[in-house]
Amino acid sequence: MGLKYNVMKYRLYILVLLAFVPLMLLRDVTPNNELRYLSIADEAIRNGTLFAFTNHGVPYADKPPLYFWLLMAGKALFGRHCVWFLSLFSLVPAFVTAFTMGRWTAGESGERLARTGELLLLTCGLFAGMAVFLRMDMLMCMFITLSVRTFYDLVDGRGNVRLKRVLFSLYLFLALFSKGPLGLLLPLAGTVTFLCVTRRGRTLGRYWGFTTWAVLAVLSAAWFLAAYLEGGSSYLHNLLFHQTVDRAVDSFHHKEPFYYYLLAYWYSFAPWSLLLAYVIVDGLHRKAALSDMQKLLLSMVCASLVVLSAVSSKIQVYLLPVFPFAVFLASFMLGGVRRGRLLTLALAVPAVAFALGLPFAAWGAVHGMPYMDNVWAVLAGAALSVGGVFAVFRLRAGRTVTDVVRPLGVGMLAGVFFMGFSFPSINRLLGFGELCGEVRRAAVRQHTERYFTFGIGRSENMDVYLGMSVTPVGEAGLDSVACARGVLMVDTTAAGKLPPRLRRCGMRTVGRYGVVVIKRRTAVRND
Repeated sequence: MGLKYNVMKYRLYILVLLAFVPLMLLRDVTPNNELRYLSIADEAIRNGTLFAFTNHGVPYADKPPLYFWLLMAGKALFGRHCVWFLSLFSLVPAFVTAFTMGRWTAGESGERLARTGELLLLTCGLFAGMAVFLRMDMLMCMFITLSVRTFYDLVDGRGNVRLKRVLFSLYLFLALFSKGPLGLLLPLAGTVTFLCVTRRGRTLGRYWGFTTWAVLAVLSAAWFLAAYLEGGSSYLHNLLFHQTVDRAVDSFHHKEPFYYYLLAYWYSFAPWSLLLAYVIVDGLHRKAALSDMQKLLLSMVCASLVVLSAVSSKIQVYLLPVFPFAVFLASFMLGGVRRGRLLTLALAVPAVAFALGLPFAAWGAVHGMPYMDNVWAVLAGAALSVGGVFAVFRLRAGRTVTDVVRPLGVGMLAGVFFMGFSFPSINRLLGFGELCGEVRRAAVRQHTERYFTFGIGRSENMDVYLGMSVTPVGEAGLDSVACARGVLMVDTTAAGKLPPRLRRCGMRTVGRYGVVVIKRRTAVRND
């Protein structure tokens, strides 16, 4: 009986885990960020550094050490980078975040609405994607969530106050140590806003007092000292100023206008964007009396959006810490939401979109759309359609929001499960794994360990697969490559720029890339 109860209690997490297993086991890493992080971790292992990182010799102070330590630990444990294992460093924090928010809010909102909030959070587009993507953002999101939950316990006088104050400080530092200043700024802005809104401003020192700042100062000083000893003053300056002040004031990377997140919200929170926006606006419009917990959630959402919008550097993933507070604020307000055309529309749009999943997938398979020309994509579309059709019927029958949301969430997870099996056929479009496998076999046959790339972005990080350095070359360097024994990788869209002597070597196509084996040294001559 106890086992059955536990399975039922955690069935959502079991379902999400099962949905993501094929994806975790079968997908390749993406070149832009994931492969770069793995390359940085490999370089740190070779250099024996723990605090000052480099990417092919260039100092990389963009991110704190914690996530790289986890990547390095995975490499030490398995002898190679296992995507399924590294994905757990995003999936487990996602589960902890959802579970923490669910258990925290269940006492006030009720068990049913808390469970609905967990389902909405774990199936929100960006949040679900980041649950398996190799990035440090979900770690930061988890620690921010834990810090805010601990802050609320301090305000409410729950538990051991001394222990809670230390935990609050540790969670804040770990959020900072996971991603950077946002890990500290977001909970600071949100909690201070809450104290002001609830007229508790004079109690600020109880939470952001000596203990908190002392723990943060000591741990941060130890981190900065270690970074200075390993990387020198230039690395420390890069870490403290270039990657913080410069990005915040006039970003050199991801610079966007202040209203960026107002636009990013609609696709980042899909398929629940309309529902969440309507429920929150409706709840505030009704001027419902908000509890302290709801005011804290609302303060975190509003303050975080203000901070994120004020920072010059902006990308969708920076919204991740807003997700748990926005979603559970909406789940709170579901209990008193007004039934009407707008609510029906907010539910009907994703339901109809899901119902069209199978026709769209079948059309994509017939027309050979990228990522869609396989049977697994069709099965994923069928899963979405089943969930969408069930939701439409429940909506027409006047069922509750939770009853309509549930088949959509389950259909989405089933779609992710089936789509995961398609990755062996689409990895060649996604990453460099299959390409590098072909290149290594060609290099062994030619007894060479020289690798060149042309027209391929981030190709220097292929050393994760090849175990050797890779030399990116420009158009001006192609003639010299033609006179060297080795293997050249080229984006097929740039293949027309290859000189005739390289074209005569022939090209094997792997996805959207070509492999040119330069079999022998050739004398330079006019073609």
